[in-house]
Formats: sequence, structure tokens, C-alpha cells
Amino acid sequence: MFAVLKTGGKQYKVTSGDVLRVEKLVAEAGDTVQFNDILMIGDAIGAPFVEGAGVQAEVIDQIKGDKVINFVRRRRKHSSKRTKGHRQKLTLVRVTELLTEGADKSGVKAATGSAPRDAAAAPAAKAKKAAASGDDLKKLSGVGPALEKKLLGAGITSFAQIAGWSDADIARIDEELGLKGKIEKEGWVAQSKDLQA
Repeated sequence: MFAVLKTGGKQYKVTSGDVLRVEKLVAEAGDTVQFNDILMIGDAIGAPFVEGAGVQAEVIDQIKGDKVINFVRRRRKHSSKRTKGHRQKLTLVRVTELLTEGADKSGVKAATGSAPRDAAAAPAAKAKKAAASGDDLKKLSGVGPALEKKLLGAGITSFAQIAGWSDADIARIDEELGLKGKIEKEGWVAQSKDLQA
């Protein structure tokens, strides 16, 4: 019997005893994990997944894939070259058991991938969190999604903050964010006072 499982955006056809290299999972070597997104197992075909089915596997090791080199060369006027390398983080697992039913009650930890955390994603997450707790700054004239993101990244989240700006604050923020006098031209302080009321 074989099963088709989905993990890390890819599909794998597996039988008991197979060794797989899958996208990194949150698990240590020796742990047992269970894949719950089963597209097909034996004669059962899912729509999209088979209810109650699962594939259990033992984590062998956390490894890195082969190095992939991305080389970009622009010729003629630009004449530039750029080389970047990348090694994908992978998890090596051995399939131990195929379950056609009762996988949801097995008590084995579900196989979940790790969310990437890098320096570029941190400001976006911070801005999203600030947007959820603060005012909708897009109500100010001249503020669109991109400018709102800039303001949230600088810690400006509410109309009360903008309404309390002095001339020195306006000059400082205008210079920091490169707004080119937009705060005074659009009258954000007056608008913020009106929107607060």
C-alpha cells in the first residue's frame, strides 16, 4: 500500500520504510511526527484530503540541501555580475506507518514547518501589528498603503500622535521619512484633530 502526502508545498508518494527529504519541520532527531494532509492512501482518494488518514514518520536528522548558485550577468551598457548561493534547510524522515483511519486520535505531534524569520520580515510584522492596534492612517489625505507602512514603521500609529506634533516634530519626521513637506501641504495635524473628534 502507498500514500500520497503533501508537505512544504510538494507532494510525495510514500510506502512504509521510505526515507524522504522534506522542507524543514519543527522537530528534533528521534521525534515521531505525523503528516495529516493525505491526498490518497490505498484505494481512498481525498477531496482534497482523506479524512482521518495520516502518515507517521521518524525524524532522522536536520540537514541542508545542495548549494544552488544563482548567477546574473547583464551585458552591454550595464556590464554587471551578481552571484548568490543558497542551501535549503531540510528534514530527513523515515516513514514508519500509514494510517487509513484514526490518525486524528493517534496523539502524535503534527508535522509543521518553521516560519522564516529574517531581518526584512521583522519591520513588516511590526507595522502589521501596529496597524491592528492603531488608527487607519489612510484616512489622511495623501497617505496610501506604502506611506502608511512607512509611518507605522516609524512608530506613528494614531491620530492623537499626529495631532500633538509641534513644528520641530513635523520637520524631524519630514526629514526622517523623506516626505518633502507633505505634512504641512496636506494639513495632517488639522485633519488628525478632526478625525479624533
